Amino acid sequence: MKRITFFTAIFLTFLFIQKVHSSTTRMLIFAGAASKPATEEAVRLFQEKSKIPVDVIFGGSGFVLSQMKLSKKGDLYFPGSSDFMEVAKRESLVFPDSEKIVVYLVPAINVQKGNPKRIHHLKDLTSEGVRLAIANPETVCVGTYAVEIIEKNLTLDEKAKVRKNIINYTESCEKTANAISLRAADAVLGWRVFHFWDPERIETIYFSPEEIPRIGYIPIAISKFTQNKAFAQKLIDFLLSPDGKAIFRKYHYLMDLQEARPFTRPDTPVGGEYILPKEWRTIKK
Repeated sequence: MKRITFFTAIFLTFLFIQKVHSSTTRMLIFAGAASKPATEEAVRLFQEKSKIPVDVIFGGSGFVLSQMKLSKKGDLYFPGSSDFMEVAKRESLVFPDSEKIVVYLVPAINVQKGNPKRIHHLKDLTSEGVRLAIANPETVCVGTYAVEIIEKNLTLDEKAKVRKNIINYTESCEKTANAISLRAADAVLGWRVFHFWDPERIETIYFSPEEIPRIGYIPIAISKFTQNKAFAQKLIDFLLSPDGKAIFRKYHYLMDLQEARPFTRPDTPVGGEYILPKEWRTIKK
C-alpha cells in the first residue's frame, strides 16, 4: 500500500505539472517542506517585486526530486538538506555551480507543549508507551537525520526499543511537525525550527553537542530542466538578499554557520550525505 501511495502521488503531481507549467513566463520550484513557512512568504514578496509568477511544490526532499526528474520540468530544486542535493548533483539534475546555502538547521527532539511525557534525552524515546514519529528516511531530509542520530548514539537494544515506539513515518517535514501540533505523537525527531512554526503547541528538547552528527543546511540550485536560467538566478539572489534573509530570520532559521555552532561540537561536520542503512529502508523497491 505504501508503494502504491508513493507512486500514485508522483503520477498525480506529474499530471498537474504538465497541465499548469508549460510557459517560460512562470517559474516552478520543487522544495522540501523544511523551509515551507519562510519560502511561502519569500516567494510572495519576490513575485510582488519582480512580477514573475512562481509555483512551488512542497514535499519530502526525495519525493519532490522524483517529481522533478519524472516531469523533466522545474526551475529550482530547494531541498531541506544537503543529502538530497548531493543526489541531485550526482544524477545531473541541477547545475552544481549554481548551488547556494540559504540557511542552516540543527536537529532536535520536538514534543507537545508542557512535555507531558517528560522526555528530556534521546534515550527517553526508548521508554515503553512513548509514541514516536519520524519522517520517512528515504524521502525526507529530517528522517535521514533521525536515523543517523539513532544509529550514532544508541545501543542495539536501545535502537530496537526506539523502533518499536515508532508509530508513523511521515511524508514531509511539515507533516512531522504536525504530528506534534495535532497530538498524533508524543515526540518527533525533527528540526529545532519546528518549535517556531507552532510555539503554542510545540516544545523543543535539544540534543547534547556530542549527539549531533552533522549540522544541516538548506541549499538551492538551478534545475537542469529550467527554461529560464536568468529568472531562476533572480530568485536565488533574492533569497540571499537582505529582504530574503529577513524573512527566514523572522522564522528563526539559523542564517550562518556561526549561529549553528553553539548547538554542536566545534568540529561537528557540516552538510554532506548520510547513506541510509538498508534496515531503515521503508519503501520496497
